[in-house]
Amino acid sequence: MKSPAFIQRKFSEYYAEDFSLSESPRSIEKREFGFISFEGWMLRHKSFKSEEELKAFLQDSVPLNAYSSCAYYENPEAEMERKGWLGADLIFDIDADHIPTPCNKIHDEWICNSCGFCGKGITPEKCPVCNNEKFEESTWPCEVCLSSAKIETVKLLDMLMRDFGFSDKKVHVFFSGHRGYHVHVEDEAIRALDSVARKEIVDYASGLGLSASFHGLTEKDYGASRVLKGLSMNDPGWRGRVAKGIYDFVLNAKPDDYTNIRVKKNVAEALMNNKERILKSWTDTGTWGAVKGVGFETWKKMAEFCVGSQSAKVDTVVTTDIHRLIRLSSTLHGKTGFKKISFRTSDIEDFDPFRNAIAFQKGTATVLVSVAPKFRLGEEIFGPYRNQKVELQTAAAVLLICRDRAEVIE
Repeated sequence: MKSPAFIQRKFSEYYAEDFSLSESPRSIEKREFGFISFEGWMLRHKSFKSEEELKAFLQDSVPLNAYSSCAYYENPEAEMERKGWLGADLIFDIDADHIPTPCNKIHDEWICNSCGFCGKGITPEKCPVCNNEKFEESTWPCEVCLSSAKIETVKLLDMLMRDFGFSDKKVHVFFSGHRGYHVHVEDEAIRALDSVARKEIVDYASGLGLSASFHGLTEKDYGASRVLKGLSMNDPGWRGRVAKGIYDFVLNAKPDDYTNIRVKKNVAEALMNNKERILKSWTDTGTWGAVKGVGFETWKKMAEFCVGSQSAKVDTVVTTDIHRLIRLSSTLHGKTGFKKISFRTSDIEDFDPFRNAIAFQKGTATVLVSVAPKFRLGEEIFGPYRNQKVELQTAAAVLLICRDRAEVIE
């Protein structure tokens, strides 16, 4: 960060004047808290007896990042083996860093810390040259990325409430303050689940191991004829979800879409030429054998593809970690200066992170921008910039400095 003193001053003003614990963790006295300072050191194993005590600490210490545990403990300030784990909320992290998008290769770059090999797009787990696992990354929180993360979050919320039966009062959704969303499930039914059980929930959400033949796609002999039965869009759970995915695929697919899932050209032509007949057959009779030459293997390929498109892409490590520290609601994100902010599950479609999560609504700052793409905050468009001195709204200046794209000219 090129102007840490400026950012620290602005963070201090926010915690002193604008901060409120609108969505503080339940049973705050049983949580562990952790903080990263502007100097880069980590303080954890902290606890607070009340919201007022926590707020006073934030105002006095002004951390770059603040976290609270998903877990409840008997002794939150003790070392991990002596804390006395009492259970944990179910936490999901949906981050654009793990979602392939068309813009990844435009604004995201990585470089291997070991050999210097670099590339664009999603950072690999290991360097393709030297197998090193540590990289320097440069990303950008663009609207396409966050729209993709929102789509995954909507799919996850649908599974949690429809398939698992969680009430929307137990499911809390947040913009993370950076490039994604957090979903917290606070329900007694899941509090005691161990990491293995939580992995099962993640596997369900991601569609891991789903087979079309196990979810209603079958072909049976009836005398001299064979009848192909498929999934119904009225089916609950993954059966209905995959059926809707296939329906939408057939409705909208172009020739290249069929090629990408390895459907033969003549079969793809039959599907496209008989689209209305196929869709009507599913609605009227539930049979999927309406077109000659389009058989079980073709529908199986489509079903397998739609498992991927209908699954929710979540960070497995976050959900399975029963001691995880997750960003504290209403606090500022050190990589953007945006707030981690909560909203109702029913409001997710209308939620706009580039409007609703802005923390700094007043003032301007003059900065020297090295390089920045075009971006929007609220109603105003900024950039693109390259080696440029410019006076910006405080929120825009803070974003660029936190992304290491600019420095303040005092």
